[in-house]
Amino acid sequence: MNCGIIVAGGRAQRMGPDVDKAFLSLGSKPVLVYSLMAFEKCTEIDEVILVVRKERVESARCAVQMFGCTKVKKIVAGGTQRQISVANGMAEMGEEVTLVAVHDGARPCVTSALIAETIRSARQYGSGVAAIKITDTVKEVEKDMIISRTVDRTKLWRVQTPQAFKRELLEKAFAVIRKKKLTVTDEASAIELISRAVRLVPSSSSNIKITTPDDLVLAAALMRL
Repeated sequence: MNCGIIVAGGRAQRMGPDVDKAFLSLGSKPVLVYSLMAFEKCTEIDEVILVVRKERVESARCAVQMFGCTKVKKIVAGGTQRQISVANGMAEMGEEVTLVAVHDGARPCVTSALIAETIRSARQYGSGVAAIKITDTVKEVEKDMIISRTVDRTKLWRVQTPQAFKRELLEKAFAVIRKKKLTVTDEASAIELISRAVRLVPSSSSNIKITTPDDLVLAAALMRL
């Protein structure tokens, strides 16, 4: 079985104190629901575990019921860090799960096709991480807003979610994180820590993350809401 873990426990500090971006309105639905519906429609996903802030569990349950997200099997509370939230979700997976796709609930424009591509990559190579190639010229600045050098952009990619992995690989990486008390910003970084190759899956720039009010406007335009 393939399990999707949707993490929606982050606060949007750029939008104001304690704003829960996953539950902001985007068109007629909360931001989070668009990701839930994409996972619902993806034939490669068998079940979904939703991770939200403790005080949002009931709101999440209502949204799941209202929009018919039948693949959501459990809704659990997250932690103070992303890796804790993901670990909490993984702890709820059934023994039969072999592949895991982790997705940020603040990326509402994700498609079922992209989810499926990351799962297929993970099945074949052990990992499948959505990413897009950087096309802008990138400058490195050390201090005082002075450019120190131009970075070779031909080797640079911006990583997104979903990030899919074989279960045993992700569990091993998270065990190392806990043992060494490390902090990572995404699951691919955790896999890198155990010296495993991480394979990228070409994505689209439309798979944006909601972090500012302008992102809501852009997402609505992309989805023609």
